[in-house]
Amino acid sequence: MANGMYEIISKKRDGLELDRDEISYVVSGLVAGEIPDYQAAAWLMAVYLRGLSDRELADLTEIMLASGDRISLDDVPGKKIDKHSTGGVGDKVSFIVAPLVAACGVRVPMLSGRGLGHTGGTLDKLEAIPGMNVFLTVPQFCRVLAETGMVICGQTDNIVPADKRIYALRDATATVGCIPLIASSIMSKKLALGTDGIVLDVKTGSGATIHELEDSISLCRAMVALGEREGRPTMGIISNMDEPLGRAVGNSLEIIESIEALKGRGTEDLLQVTYALGYCMLRAAGEKTSYARARGMFDEAVASGRALDVFRRFIAAQGGDPRVCDDYSLLPAAPQRVEFTASASGFVSEIDTFMVGLAAIDIGAGRRKKDDAIAFGSGFIFHVRAGDKVEKGQTLVTVHSDLPERTPGALERLDRAVRVGPRPAGKRKMVLHLVDKDGVHPWPQ
Repeated sequence: MANGMYEIISKKRDGLELDRDEISYVVSGLVAGEIPDYQAAAWLMAVYLRGLSDRELADLTEIMLASGDRISLDDVPGKKIDKHSTGGVGDKVSFIVAPLVAACGVRVPMLSGRGLGHTGGTLDKLEAIPGMNVFLTVPQFCRVLAETGMVICGQTDNIVPADKRIYALRDATATVGCIPLIASSIMSKKLALGTDGIVLDVKTGSGATIHELEDSISLCRAMVALGEREGRPTMGIISNMDEPLGRAVGNSLEIIESIEALKGRGTEDLLQVTYALGYCMLRAAGEKTSYARARGMFDEAVASGRALDVFRRFIAAQGGDPRVCDDYSLLPAAPQRVEFTASASGFVSEIDTFMVGLAAIDIGAGRRKKDDAIAFGSGFIFHVRAGDKVEKGQTLVTVHSDLPERTPGALERLDRAVRVGPRPAGKRKMVLHLVDKDGVHPWPQ
């Protein structure tokens, strides 16, 4: 083993493998606060540039996992399947797929986070619901899961404490997009939760943390391998984030769109991703079903009202007001609405999702700094998608702004994000690949 952080940094900088003891030295030192930020930052950058071998990645994940507590779900009956998204713009799938899958008999526990950079945060969106408690004790977590079939909350301080330290440093050192660091961060937390399987939604495209398809596939394969190594059935999809998912971007607006989907009024792009993940969750739970049959089960859960009932009971169990499912005026609403219109006739050729995410931050739907308050009513409703024909003056996006003084900046970003050209563009496929222990498969639907 190298003697201290200087040697460990030098070794990784030069592209050499670290042994398990060296990785353990780094992780334990970070948790104990014994490694200064400048050395931790140097190590993260060395990993970013040089990567980790499969063995190093497995060691890092296992050591991070061992740095804190695990949550046992043994006393909760039934199969328990976790779902995780790498984050995107307008990604509200958790609020739809969890009730759907729970309505079909599989319990869905999730430990989620706040927004990172231009991507929205699941916990931020839930907190738009009045009274919603997103931080539960372990007994509360298990009770909500057992009573409602689903639970979504933030991780406790004792779940993978090493990741909290590394996560914060990654955000400050331009190493967020490092595949092995993403994989170890996600999977150490997923494995800390005692589920029967894990399903991953790895985004790719302009609005994703990972932009290139091959990199997104590599990340998904790495995470599937880590889950399978620990004996958890793990699979994932690669989904398109080259435009916002669904129509709504912003916290209250996305809760409304999720409820609308549970009432049978979801957009096709949103349902494609939701149903693909739901199908994978049923498979991970051991269900021998086809995609077509799974979709039929989900359609029935919506039509019967069972899925929406699960969501209502989940909200109530975590202290929220379930009346929001029927009265959207109970959710925070922005005082200003502005229409962003087409400056010319033509076809929507592109929606730069990263730019949309930045525009959402401009009006308070996301954070510029970690301690910024969220403007829950702020956001966008998109009325067009890539490929749609538009006329000059037609409304493309309705801007809901809690911060009117920032609205002009958001409109400038939208002007750069939504591009109108003379020729029609093809509709994008939303689900690109399925990744499981046997490899990477083109999504068949």
